[in-house]
Amino acid sequence: MGEAEAVVPVQRTVPGEARVPEVSGFARRVPGGVPDSPKQAGKALRGQVPRSSHDSIVVASGRPDALRAVEESSHGRVPELAPIRVGRMAATPFAFLRGAAGLMAHDLVGTPVTGITAQICGDAHAANFGLYGDARGRLVIDLNDFDETVTGPWEWDLKRLAASIVLAGREAGADEDTCRKAAFDVAGAYRRTMRLLAKLPVLDAWNAIADEELVSHTDARDLLGTLERVSEKARSNTSARFAAKSTEAGPDGGRRFVDAPPVLRRVPDAEAAAVAGALGGYLETLSEDRLPLLARYAIHDVAFRVVGTGSVGTRSYVVLLIDHRGEPLVLQVKEARASALLPHLSAAGFDVPEVEHEGQRVVQGQKRMQVVSDLLLGWTTVEGRPFQVRQFRNRKGSVDPAALAADQVDDYARMTGALLARAHAHSVDPRLVAGYCGKNEELDEAVAGFSVLYADRTEADHAELVAAVRNGRIAAELGV
Repeated sequence: MGEAEAVVPVQRTVPGEARVPEVSGFARRVPGGVPDSPKQAGKALRGQVPRSSHDSIVVASGRPDALRAVEESSHGRVPELAPIRVGRMAATPFAFLRGAAGLMAHDLVGTPVTGITAQICGDAHAANFGLYGDARGRLVIDLNDFDETVTGPWEWDLKRLAASIVLAGREAGADEDTCRKAAFDVAGAYRRTMRLLAKLPVLDAWNAIADEELVSHTDARDLLGTLERVSEKARSNTSARFAAKSTEAGPDGGRRFVDAPPVLRRVPDAEAAAVAGALGGYLETLSEDRLPLLARYAIHDVAFRVVGTGSVGTRSYVVLLIDHRGEPLVLQVKEARASALLPHLSAAGFDVPEVEHEGQRVVQGQKRMQVVSDLLLGWTTVEGRPFQVRQFRNRKGSVDPAALAADQVDDYARMTGALLARAHAHSVDPRLVAGYCGKNEELDEAVAGFSVLYADRTEADHAELVAAVRNGRIAAELGV
């Protein structure tokens, strides 16, 4: 006889018993061999929070007026930039809402929520969607502002988007029926996209609709010409173009930024050194495969640059990097403040997350919501303050919703509603939200009703701020 063969015991199971155990972090198996479905749980929530109840808004007692809200949100910002921020918010009601995420969160506390938690943008304003380049230079369309991102109620993002669409439509000259229909279409596209994602294989849903295919999915054909023009402009919106316009040869043979106040200004040597030195900590937040890329660039200069509307007054720098051929790469090092939604989450019944680093919160929230994110996203600390770091002018482009033709506003509404659903579906099971939203238009009607009311509320707030500027109660620098 030869050597005895090893005997491998056969694991036997009783009929219906799974061979492998359940593992934490994966879905629970149910009879039939498929993961448990939360769709029914979503449906059950309709009994507790009727979809029609989302049409209401209750202005809570203690609500700050517009002037106080702006002043309170300016605490901790660079004081001399406050007039620029006020001027930008005073331009239109649409712009005011963009800078008033915290005030709207205060108002949303009194609105119905299902209790379903998602990673939310926190500032899903219609102006915070746009085009940007992926690692290979292809353009994708997605949310692109995450300063306020938190885990919280998905309804808050949806209602903020829909209300901003109404204001955009009014500014674009659309009649009131068109504006309300656009808000209705935001919710409808969100609901239908969530239902579509719930039906797809998980991987297909995870990677869905982040490019031009979204236009056909949402029947936004009237936007095609606008998107093509924005895309063409975005392709040339690069670090190289910015550097060509904003830098000059320095006395040491390198490149340096040129003062262009009040938007771009050079900073003292000590300040520049602190920002540049903080990039060492930033490198530690990147995936190791990114480090050889950045190691081929040298840091040439640092400047302060004013950005955004809600972000005006935060500390924001641009850092000029140059490779061996003299080609530039510009990084933005932007202060990350606590989310404006944070004080209002507990009042709405949601846990307030512990945040170790505000820059990390922003970056991780962005990565959780986008299909494709900037490959150089990271965070650091500059002189005790948290900052996020990203590429500057990474082929970015955006549509100004308030400048669209009236017949394009509803197309833009459908596109952004679909994008928002896809972004939420990365952190919450789309079957749960789809189960709640359902097949009919009850939620769409309610969100449209809310949006018109909140647009009216925002116009009143904006009028208060404009009056305060005219009366000299607050300084504003207009047109900057």
